[in-house]
Amino acid sequence: MLRRGGVIVTAALATVAVCSGVFGSEFKSAWSADVDRVWIGPDFWANRLQDWRLRGGRLELADYAATMPLRTVHLLTHRLTADGTASLRVRTGILGDAEAVTPTAESGFLIGAGQGMDYRAAALIHRNGGPGAGLFVGIDGQGRLFIRDLEQARPVRRSQTGGRGGRVFQFALLARSEASVGRPTDVLLELTTVPLAGGPCIITLSAVSVGSEKRRAQVTYAINAERLLGHVGLVCHPGVNDDGRAGRARFWYRDWSVGGDRFIEEAQRNCGPILSTQHTLSEKTLKMTAQMMPIGANDTQTVELQTWRGGAWTTIDRQRIRPDSYTATFRVTDWDDGQDVPYQVAYHLKQADGGQTLYTWRGVVRKDPVNKETIVVAGFTGNHNNRRNFRSGRIDWRGDIWFPHNAITSAVAKHRPDVLFFSGDQVYEGLSPTFADRQHLRLDYLYKWYLWCWAYRDLTRSIPCITIPDDHDIYQGNIWGESGRPATVDNQGGYVHPAAFVKMVEHTQVDNLPDPVDPRPVEQGIGVYFTRMTYGRIGFAVLEDRKFKSGCANRIAGRTRGRPDHINDPNFDILRADVPGLKLLGDRQLAFLHDFTGDWRGQDMKIALSQTIFANMATHHGAELFRLIADLDSNGWPQSGRNRAVDALRRGFVFHLAGDQHLGSLVHHGIDEHNDAIWSFCVPSIANFYPRAWMPEAAGRNRAPGAEPNLGEHLDGLRNKVTVYGVTNPTSITGKSTGREPLELHDKMPGYGIVRLNKRTRQIRVECWPRYVDPADPRTGTQYPGWPRTISQRDNYGRRAVAHLPTLEITGMTDAVVQVVDESNNEIVYTLRITGTRFRPWVFKRGTYTIRVGELGTARVKTLTHVQAESDNTQTRRVEL
Repeated sequence: MLRRGGVIVTAALATVAVCSGVFGSEFKSAWSADVDRVWIGPDFWANRLQDWRLRGGRLELADYAATMPLRTVHLLTHRLTADGTASLRVRTGILGDAEAVTPTAESGFLIGAGQGMDYRAAALIHRNGGPGAGLFVGIDGQGRLFIRDLEQARPVRRSQTGGRGGRVFQFALLARSEASVGRPTDVLLELTTVPLAGGPCIITLSAVSVGSEKRRAQVTYAINAERLLGHVGLVCHPGVNDDGRAGRARFWYRDWSVGGDRFIEEAQRNCGPILSTQHTLSEKTLKMTAQMMPIGANDTQTVELQTWRGGAWTTIDRQRIRPDSYTATFRVTDWDDGQDVPYQVAYHLKQADGGQTLYTWRGVVRKDPVNKETIVVAGFTGNHNNRRNFRSGRIDWRGDIWFPHNAITSAVAKHRPDVLFFSGDQVYEGLSPTFADRQHLRLDYLYKWYLWCWAYRDLTRSIPCITIPDDHDIYQGNIWGESGRPATVDNQGGYVHPAAFVKMVEHTQVDNLPDPVDPRPVEQGIGVYFTRMTYGRIGFAVLEDRKFKSGCANRIAGRTRGRPDHINDPNFDILRADVPGLKLLGDRQLAFLHDFTGDWRGQDMKIALSQTIFANMATHHGAELFRLIADLDSNGWPQSGRNRAVDALRRGFVFHLAGDQHLGSLVHHGIDEHNDAIWSFCVPSIANFYPRAWMPEAAGRNRAPGAEPNLGEHLDGLRNKVTVYGVTNPTSITGKSTGREPLELHDKMPGYGIVRLNKRTRQIRVECWPRYVDPADPRTGTQYPGWPRTISQRDNYGRRAVAHLPTLEITGMTDAVVQVVDESNNEIVYTLRITGTRFRPWVFKRGTYTIRVGELGTARVKTLTHVQAESDNTQTRRVEL
């Protein structure tokens, strides 16, 4: 048997067993000399992905990362515990010109990082000091050994002469050796920890000559043993030049090993080479995307999808890994959707000794829940990973990291969702957790996308998942996609980054969706993903709100000041913003929606999923919550496009679920009158940097007794008709703190949404949950005010009837589909799967109509023509199927 990266593999590579909780386990890096890649291996997490690479059998810091403080690589599978001894060894040396390295440049070990934190959150510790950051033990640029406390950090004032480099920090020095080994071009560092009886722990760092094992310098320090608990890793720090700017020191590392009874091995905490999977199942077709870590050119380039059959894993599909997104997408038709099917994705990773290790990622493709009475959809948006203070040199790592969002994932699992929907901003390009590195777009995106995969993969591995990207996922402030054209500024309409980057992002997020209904790409060869899915007898429409939307800059006559997308001139006639010819969903998506709302094959109810809702549901924006009349980034603009989209959806009684606005809201839309169209639910953000609020100056009409003035019937900033039933305004505008720590997180009202579609009663229950509430324990709190709310499927077409058609009495079929067509213009008025065998169709004007009854799209359909609509129609028509 072979041990590779914490995984035990038989010689035949047929089975995998994972060891967990092994004390006294040893580890030694095994970096192959012929591997050249940015991913270090499954036992490690690097900060950042693009800052490190393997080359020539050793780990090296990239040149462009040389000025950045505290670059770290964490060992995921081994951590320090409370008792016993420990040892760490690594060879390290200066990369490049040794004479250019300043005395303050430093290289060495990170120990005791992230005590008490989730191991994934602890793996992010880099760049900043502060509580939880641990100790930095190593060698400086002049060859002296040191022990620093990263929990005590202060910024160093930079020279005003400019130059490259980020902010520079100084970390508290606990001890330094008197002896120097000279410039560390190649030195072996050896760190040991030895507990004293009833007292502190002694840390000893030695510099050893490579080959001779001669100790040339040594430093010791006594410290509370609890300070050593947590992660270990490697650190490269640039130091400071004489003029105060960051140095440019780079170091390399090889032969890294840890051992001793103080280490515990938890091999299941490795990361990659298969990071996660997402899948959908619709009409017996499985689509699954495996997200890989960045493999190298010499690594295996294919990955397999296997299912458990006859007591063994059987390969049913094999795909090449895309070299841009490092994804592989499987498509399997004629899937057996009547039973739960265990699966695994299998990949053979080459090792330094020439062998291979089989790594797998396992889950279950659940059976299509066609017989389940209520289908549960969980909705998410806005995945910030930390507080916004990451520019500072000292942060609280234990309190300021919200990743990996365990409160959200554990709570959602208790709802037992059938479908997951992430509506966008899975990635934030800036300070979540690192700045937007637009010089290395692809790897910077992957570094942050991998955090999303890492956080939610235990949900997505066995629950169908619909994930769609939004503006921040493609490193834009907003998207007016204008059918894919290139742009220099986003509000001009188009994409500001190369099309190859946009396509790569979409490969990571949407390739697992059912095939697009109209796959023709838009400009620059950018693909489309708007599609339909039938699952659990629910029809899902997946929309691309922004890809076809017109840009707003220089499109509206009479606008003379301010941001092109923000209107705050009280004298401006907002209806002038509804410029003829501008697009929202675009012609192709509208055509799809009209087809979707008329096609009920295998469906009892319908729901639309998109990035944001069709309204301007925010009156206040930003950290200061400034008042804003209208936001053209919202789907309330252009107003005519909004009305066309809402009208198309209401003809199929479609409920709408979305996100993006950072403000949970439940709205009944109107076109000609209030409440004559669909309901929309915008879920709150998972976490929120940019708060919004709904606090219109006028009180809402027809609101419930005792309801707040911001509820009820309103006109939004673009004069769209909305009836508001709930909003999650931040406490900074309500003045009522949640009292939940951290306030920075919870007072901006984060959480998630749950939609329950009951196919028997045709009711829709909408729930909006704070992230701190355990839904299984009412003592922890309740849903946000305004939720839950239950509506009827038919409430999604609330238009008042003017006349009725004869009551249909249907024999030979229960729960038939009824479609009503206006013969004056051949327009479908609506299509609905009724309940039972009796239905009285209503219409909105007198005239003659065609009624189709049965299973549309099959031979079991009866068509009634020239049926007269009357204001008080008491007739009955029998329909035999």
